[in-house]
Amino acid sequence: TFPALPPRAADEGLAATWWGNAWVTALEEGALDAARLARGRGYAEQGHVDAVTVTPGLVLAYVQGSRPRPYRVQVRLRTLGDDDWQRFLDAAVERPGHIAALLDGELPHTLADCGVPLLPGPGDLAPRCSCPDSGHPCKHAAALCYQTARLLDADPFVLLLLRGRGERALLDALSRLNAARAARAAQDRGPAPLPGVRASAVLDGRPLPPLPAPLPPPPHPEQPPAYPAAPGGPDPFALDQLATDAAARAHALLSTGRDPVGGLTLWQDAARLAAARPGSGLTAGTRALYASLARAAGRDQADLARAVAAWRQGGSEALDVLEAAWDPPAGRFDRARPLLLAADLPAFRPWRNRLTHPRGHVQLRLGRTGLWYAYESEPGREDWWPRGTPDLDPVGALTGLGASDDL
Repeated sequence: TFPALPPRAADEGLAATWWGNAWVTALEEGALDAARLARGRGYAEQGHVDAVTVTPGLVLAYVQGSRPRPYRVQVRLRTLGDDDWQRFLDAAVERPGHIAALLDGELPHTLADCGVPLLPGPGDLAPRCSCPDSGHPCKHAAALCYQTARLLDADPFVLLLLRGRGERALLDALSRLNAARAARAAQDRGPAPLPGVRASAVLDGRPLPPLPAPLPPPPHPEQPPAYPAAPGGPDPFALDQLATDAAARAHALLSTGRDPVGGLTLWQDAARLAAARPGSGLTAGTRALYASLARAAGRDQADLARAVAAWRQGGSEALDVLEAAWDPPAGRFDRARPLLLAADLPAFRPWRNRLTHPRGHVQLRLGRTGLWYAYESEPGREDWWPRGTPDLDPVGALTGLGASDDL
């Protein structure tokens, strides 16, 4: 959108360039009434044309006529097709001076005569106005056309935009086409001959020395450096734990060729990292670690604390026992209840892979590898937490959970 142009004297003319005058010629030779053209020229000279908006195929502005309310005027011009634009681009890069002239506000005759109809001819301009005048064009549309000629004088890219391509798109396409042509020309010329012998001829047939033996892996992973605390920086404890874990994984990979935790899911790895923190209490550092790991895994800290207890009980299998119920085959699960009764324990209630004490405060869960995992909860609540050490014997898994009379 171009701001309204100031009025100008009648003897100055409305177009100063050859392409601006070509636009005026197309207007005047396609007009049906010279009197309306003269009125429109006067409107343009007196500054009756407001801001002008140019888009592909369209010029739009409001023109003040004899009434208080301005008229909405538009002039349409056919846009060029892809084949026409390709011919224009080819002609533009044919001579280096073409691009420089466009950037300098000039439209060379040779570029306009490249076989692409850049400039309009008589009848190519299609005006339309909201006024009741049915002339072709009316004085308001003529005023807009005359004012457009002044815009074309100042910048030939306005004409190219009207035909369908903006300045930035054209310059990018010209740059790419120019670079491609230069690359093809350089490739056709080939490399300049240089004195000497080709390296492949010198090395051809020469035996290569054997590769050095690999260094032995270190006996153990090294400790990471101490990370200072900085305001707004990462948590030094989290950095230390991640670096220590990475060193241990790298050492295992170097020594055995296998990553011990490479197959874990994001949630399993979060539980593993949190469980590696020594101690059972939630210190400030541990709480910060739990918060960041739980947030990364999309879970809450209570879930992570329960998962840590399961991980410490038996790793990834124990975490699976915590979170997934399954239907075990007949055999070990069916023999568990008689064993518990033989140990003077009450009849546990079975459900899938779980056996629950009648009082609802102790539970046994069978893992997929045949181990039994003990759980405790407040009576009457479904708040189960892993306890004790897994065992192949269901009675052995309950050892240490409390006195026999409590069970």
